[in-house]
Amino acid sequence: MKDEIRTHLNDPGQLEKLYRSNKAPFTQEFRTIYPELRGNALADFWNERLRYETDEINWGTTRDLLLVVTASLVAGILAKLPAFLPVDEAFFYPRNISFIIFPLLTAYFAWKNKLPARKMALLGGAMLLLLVYINLLPDAPASDTLVLACLHLPLLLWALLGVAFTGNELNNYNRRLGYLSFNGDLLVMTALLAIAGVLLTGITIGLFAIIGIQIEQFYAEYIGVFGLAAIPIVGTYLTQTNPQLVNKVSPVIAKIFSPLVLLMLTAYLIAIPFSGKDPYTDRDFLILFNVLLIGVMALIFFSIADKSRNEQDTTGTWILFLLAIVTVVVNSIALSAILFRIAEWGITPNRLAVLGSNILMLVHLLLVTRALLRSLTKKEDMGAVGRTIAFYLPVYFAWAALVVFLFPVLFGFR
Repeated sequence: MKDEIRTHLNDPGQLEKLYRSNKAPFTQEFRTIYPELRGNALADFWNERLRYETDEINWGTTRDLLLVVTASLVAGILAKLPAFLPVDEAFFYPRNISFIIFPLLTAYFAWKNKLPARKMALLGGAMLLLLVYINLLPDAPASDTLVLACLHLPLLLWALLGVAFTGNELNNYNRRLGYLSFNGDLLVMTALLAIAGVLLTGITIGLFAIIGIQIEQFYAEYIGVFGLAAIPIVGTYLTQTNPQLVNKVSPVIAKIFSPLVLLMLTAYLIAIPFSGKDPYTDRDFLILFNVLLIGVMALIFFSIADKSRNEQDTTGTWILFLLAIVTVVVNSIALSAILFRIAEWGITPNRLAVLGSNILMLVHLLLVTRALLRSLTKKEDMGAVGRTIAFYLPVYFAWAALVVFLFPVLFGFR
């Protein structure tokens, strides 16, 4: 996209076509390269145009809306398959819930980015392989390797979605960071749509209750399920056609929560010795510890993905640096706890999976912390920090693939 913008910088018509064909990527890439284009009359015009915030929502073309409605209906039907087919819900949902949304979003971005037929076929083939594989695993609900495969499968589908999102620029670190930013924006939009859905549900059920009609069960089983399946699709469409809706909200949320999470995490670490609990002997506490770690890492990465495309904010960078250090401490505690549990009680699929994940996260955090320090000492800019995050992402996907495909065989499907 950046090369196309530079090539057609003096061609207003072609720039307009690029913008209309994919607004969010165009906006993101233009903002990245604008500092080197400043002074060019057309570039200055586009900068002001993209900075202008309108109160109007762009609903796109009729064809786009039909595509979104169709995809939402398909997602709802997929979510209700156990009601239409003789399929056990306990078997279907743990293995297939990720396939309700990810293939549709992947198809959407593959279409928007005009991916070559060969790449589309590879993406479709990879998803089909995952679908067949996860459903062929032995039906053993108590199997740790089955649970681990189901938990790590969404990460593989998320990676395939990232391939479609980045289009033909998979090795472009800015596009990878753009994918992280998209996920942050989608979370915000999904939360807003979910709140609106909850309000609509309460009002609808209440109104029908007033006239003596109880629709709770029907509403939950059909309207609710179809609505939940549609939210990520509608949210994606809105973030891509109206980047101005949330591209200012996500950075504000990150800026507010980063210092608050830093204070909370520091206080939490200080309080642990006085709580009587520790991750070394309390398995549930260790699980919560790792969930906390993943959440904080996500906040750091989403914040950096946004800051790496904007002006230097020294205070914000210091907060992220301190938060990264505290998170390294949390990760080190979790890693030492799982090593202790392996030494005491031996290797199990769960312990090995947690051990590998913690090692990968610790290495990544150390690299990011080092990059943040270099940014603070003016040896590198925030763009280098973003590239550090983007460069390492495939490592997580490789580990997820090992857990999904190798662990069941390695541990005899137990």
